[in-house]
Amino acid sequence: MNQKETEIQCCVTQCENPLDQDYWNQRWEKNETGWDIGAAAPAIVEYMNQFPDKKAKILIPGCGNAHEAAYLVENGFRDITLIDIAPNAVKRLQEKFADDSTISILCEDFFQHNGNYDLIIEQTFFCAIPPFRRAEYVEKSAELLNENGKIIGLLFDKQFDQNHPPFGGCPCEYKPIFEPYFRIKTMDECYNSIPPRSKSEVFINLVKK
Repeated sequence: MNQKETEIQCCVTQCENPLDQDYWNQRWEKNETGWDIGAAAPAIVEYMNQFPDKKAKILIPGCGNAHEAAYLVENGFRDITLIDIAPNAVKRLQEKFADDSTISILCEDFFQHNGNYDLIIEQTFFCAIPPFRRAEYVEKSAELLNENGKIIGLLFDKQFDQNHPPFGGCPCEYKPIFEPYFRIKTMDECYNSIPPRSKSEVFINLVKK
């Protein structure tokens, strides 16, 4: 663990745990949801438009308002699981998808979740995890995915000078963490980010080994 990660871990231990249910519930109560772009991310939409299996089991962890899930349902996907640790977020999701039987909504800690999936969609969840837990995220994702399962989505290619989420990084940091469990098919600059995140994201397509 490098000095920066040690400092972050110290802050998390002494001040607040960014995976703690109370922390995230308060963010929702105060409407401090700056990660929400208000719609499904264009890069994820473009990828899923060419994804052939509408029956694939899809997991979206740390889903927030789950704009991607709404898009998937509108486009014929029929097996989607949403996880968020914040009860306030889950309550909104239950209201939003009240009439949709294709979506399962769970108020859980991703690291305690059990299941089997073909695809994990990553959108501002990885950056909410303190860097010292990223290897655990990768291992847990591999555990949840079926043979040849994938993680697709977006990671920040940007450093944030702060000791709270979002936590940034770059591909040179991410690749050594993912490579033991995943074949990196794509981890490149995202060409169709929303304008405020232009040139600060990478699109990932990672296949379980």
